[in-house]
Amino acid sequence: MTDTNFAITGGGQRGNWIRLRTIIWLRWGAIVGQITALIVAQVFYNVQTEVGLFYLIVGLSVIANLVAMFIFPESKRLSESENLLMVLFDLLQLCALLYLTGGLNNPFSLLVLGPVTVSAAALSLRSTVFLGATAILLVSLLAEFHMPLRTAEGFILRIGDLFVFGNWAAIVIAIVFLSVYARWTASEVHSMSDALQATQMALAREQKLSDLSGVVAAAAHELGTPLATIKLTSSELMEDFADNPDVLEDIQLINQEVDRCRDILRSMGQAGKDDLYMHQAPVTAVVEEAANPHVDRGKTIHFEAMPGVGTELPQPTVMRRPEIVHGLRNLIQNAVDFARANVWVETMWSDGRITIRIQDDGPGFPPHLIGRIGDPFMRRRRATPDRPERPAYEGMGLGLFIAKTLLERTGAELSFANGADAHNADAKARERCGAVIEVTWPLSRIDARFGSGRMPVGENRPIEI
Repeated sequence: MTDTNFAITGGGQRGNWIRLRTIIWLRWGAIVGQITALIVAQVFYNVQTEVGLFYLIVGLSVIANLVAMFIFPESKRLSESENLLMVLFDLLQLCALLYLTGGLNNPFSLLVLGPVTVSAAALSLRSTVFLGATAILLVSLLAEFHMPLRTAEGFILRIGDLFVFGNWAAIVIAIVFLSVYARWTASEVHSMSDALQATQMALAREQKLSDLSGVVAAAAHELGTPLATIKLTSSELMEDFADNPDVLEDIQLINQEVDRCRDILRSMGQAGKDDLYMHQAPVTAVVEEAANPHVDRGKTIHFEAMPGVGTELPQPTVMRRPEIVHGLRNLIQNAVDFARANVWVETMWSDGRITIRIQDDGPGFPPHLIGRIGDPFMRRRRATPDRPERPAYEGMGLGLFIAKTLLERTGAELSFANGADAHNADAKARERCGAVIEVTWPLSRIDARFGSGRMPVGENRPIEI
């Protein structure tokens, strides 16, 4: 991660995303299904049950829905605790109906899985564990305590004890399995969503900085002429009022402030608003620009540039795209964060490719995570005493994910590995024993002059002061 602060939504806050209206419509569907099942069982199969109690329990759901519809606005979003209570109410209502209709002898007992799966997908882990435990407890009670289903002739409809136990075991296993499955899948989706959100924010920030550079350059260009006029006029006035010390002092102050404005504008940028050279630079300049925020962080960054073997191609000029600058900056920051003292940034080019290799002398990537580098892990790491230089690092895996995503948008391929063995006899190899990140582009994708993304540079307009 760079020093940009990203507002990432935590998993516990996602329970606040569900609208009350969504729960109400789902409950209406459940109510219609429950009444339909009772009518079909009575009319077509002559199944007898406690109709009064059945409609009383269904009526509670109807009343709850009507109250929610008329009291709360349609746009109301439920909090985590409110969502838990709503789903818990539906679970208890369903189990009460199953108690009246044969318990686990009722094939509709599988519907107990619904509320638990919803909780696993939408609510927090604590809410899901509580709801799952409640569901298992209720199913266990329904296996022993329930009102039997009877036909019109008085026969009891039931299945064998072995099948009842089988139904209980299947439901309990399904509650655990589906909860874990839904929770795991939802966590992966949410992690990727959060990481992509952070990537978009990082890219937007870099794009704003790039746009700001253009605005500054345009301002410097436009203000050059009026400042030159003020400078000239004030110099003439100094000659005219040379015999008036009071006025001369004020004019000299104006002249000095004009010089100060000129110096400020020169430090901010000397390119005109139509000068498109600022959008491209030699590849080494882009790399050094990306590394600039981390040069003074107590680690030595070594820059090396070389053409490939047998290549006579001069150093390529590439587009200064925000994705490239920000992506390389994240990779270099990661190397600086974990390096002991040195980071090497090598830039190589050939007739068809540009390669940037970033390597450090730190501990390297954990071997068991090499295959997963670039995934948004989205979990916090505990602070360790041996990493005081990273007090604010959250360990969410977002830094490398953002870099990988942004660079791949520009056509780059990234590879991650660890350097040479620290016990290698070669001193140079022993130094570069940390993490190695290699970024490779086809030259045609980022070359500013001959590649597919090339653009004219236009007229270079200097500032006239």
